[in-house]
Amino acid sequence: MNILKNTPSSLESNTGLLVKGVHRRSFLKWAGGTAAATSLILTGCKEDDPVIVAGEVNFGTGDNAVLNYAYALEQLEAAFYQRVIESQFSGITADERSLLTDIRDHEMAHREFFKAALGVNAIGGLEVDFSSIDFSKRESVLNAAKTFEDLGVAAYNGAGRFLTSPDLLAIAGKIVSVEARHAAYIRDLISNGTFADSTVIDANGLEMSKEPSAVLTAAAPFIKTKINAGTLA
Repeated sequence: MNILKNTPSSLESNTGLLVKGVHRRSFLKWAGGTAAATSLILTGCKEDDPVIVAGEVNFGTGDNAVLNYAYALEQLEAAFYQRVIESQFSGITADERSLLTDIRDHEMAHREFFKAALGVNAIGGLEVDFSSIDFSKRESVLNAAKTFEDLGVAAYNGAGRFLTSPDLLAIAGKIVSVEARHAAYIRDLISNGTFADSTVIDANGLEMSKEPSAVLTAAAPFIKTKINAGTLA
C-alpha cells in the first residue's frame, strides 16, 4: 500500500495517517539508538541492513515503521479500555462508565485508523498483558489509565518532529489533543486539579515528550509480543 500517494484530505477521511521522509537513520536518532531490555526491543543492526528475527513482529521499513509504532500503542490502549468496560470496577458511577466508554471508542477508532492506513503492511494484533492491573478496583484501573494516557501524549509529542508535512502534523495534532483530553480527565478522577500538573507540563507551559525508546520501555510490561523495531527505514 503506497500511502504516500494519498492526498492529505483523503488520508484523514479514510483513516490514513501519513508520515513521509522518515528513514532508518532518522528513526534510530529518534529512538535514541538504544535497545530496550524488555519485550519491546529495538534490535541493533547496520544501517540500511534490516535484521529479521524469527518470532518477532517487525514494524517494517520507512513510513510504515513509524505508523506501526503508533499502531502498536493504539492497540494497547484500545485493548485496555475494552477490558475496563467489560470488567467494570466496583462502585463505578454512571458518569465514569459513560466517559470511559467514550474513551474506549476513541482508542478503538485510533487503532482502526492506523490499521487502515497501513493496509497489508500493518503489524498483527499484539498480545497484551494486563495481569498487573486489578480491573475490579477503581484505583488500579485509573492508575493504569493515567500511565497509558500520559504515555500516549508523550509518544505523539516525541514523534511529531519527524513529520515533514504540515498536513500530517495537523492530523497528528488532532489525535494527540484527544489523548491529552483523556489524560486530563483520568488525572482529575484520581486527584482533582492534577490535570496539568508539573509532572506533564514543563516550566514553559509545554507538554513533555518522550523518545520512542523510553515509550517502548514503559509499555513493555503490558505487551507480551516481541517487537523488533530494528528494521525501520
